[in-house]
Amino acid sequence: MAAPLRPLIIGHRGACGYLPEHTLASYQLAIDLGADFIEPDLVSTQDGVLIARHEPWLSLSTDIASRPAFARRKTTRVVDGVEITDWFACDFTWAEVQTLRARQIMPQRDQSHNGRYAIPSYAQILELAARESVRLGRSIGTYPETKHPSWQRSIGLPLEEALLAHLNEYGYDSPDAPVIIQSFESGNLQALRGQTGVRLMQLIDEKPQQADWLSAAGLARIASYANGIGPWKGHILGSHLVADAHAAGLFVHPWTFRQEAQPSTAGMASAEAEYLAFFAAGVDGVFSDFADAAVAARAAFLISK
Repeated sequence: MAAPLRPLIIGHRGACGYLPEHTLASYQLAIDLGADFIEPDLVSTQDGVLIARHEPWLSLSTDIASRPAFARRKTTRVVDGVEITDWFACDFTWAEVQTLRARQIMPQRDQSHNGRYAIPSYAQILELAARESVRLGRSIGTYPETKHPSWQRSIGLPLEEALLAHLNEYGYDSPDAPVIIQSFESGNLQALRGQTGVRLMQLIDEKPQQADWLSAAGLARIASYANGIGPWKGHILGSHLVADAHAAGLFVHPWTFRQEAQPSTAGMASAEAEYLAFFAAGVDGVFSDFADAAVAARAAFLISK
């Protein structure tokens, strides 16, 4: 697989560098800034509605802690072996979640939009992407991540069935559909491979226990059920990962690109230089909190070729 002529720009949690993440306003802004895909992380409400939150606990990214009516709903759960005390989406109905408002999770970013935007469902995000695709005359895809899927299934609120039901409503069941499903877990992706034809992507983090996935043998295993990998960007430069992944027939979409302070990739003079280095390395797309910066860097890269 050769790198594409035009790497994809994926609006990570929308345009969360500017607006509270996982809100319709954030996704809309990412689209307006030129993103090709918008990325919702998905968890389930008590009544099985898929909503966009980075985690199934709600206090970090919403105003739930300030709601007296919900004060006694705080509880302790063990999620993937970690004990967490918080308010959990699985304990609230969709109607209750709709009363909450999102907040910016990074203190260095603009806090003036806190309390303005509701938490969207995946159905609403799909509708937005479809509507904007028509308005703009270009495809806007969604790139849902199933969050803690094994844990979600263990509490009786599996994500995959509801996700596929939404995709089937739009007739999305082929590799050219404007959707890519991602997960840090592999078991649910392997199960999904037998249930849908849409593209699947295996996320790979920086943990040493996932290093085996970066080997040729590991990439071949991933290619047996997925179409691409989403590695932590620290795995890319100075390695053969992109070439090896392409040789296995996998696309490569590293994460996450941000603007603050200096880029997290050591030695980069600027955020633009970081994007350009990764595009030159042959990646097929990038997850960015600032879609406009990614789009501008892509344009500069394409002109330079």
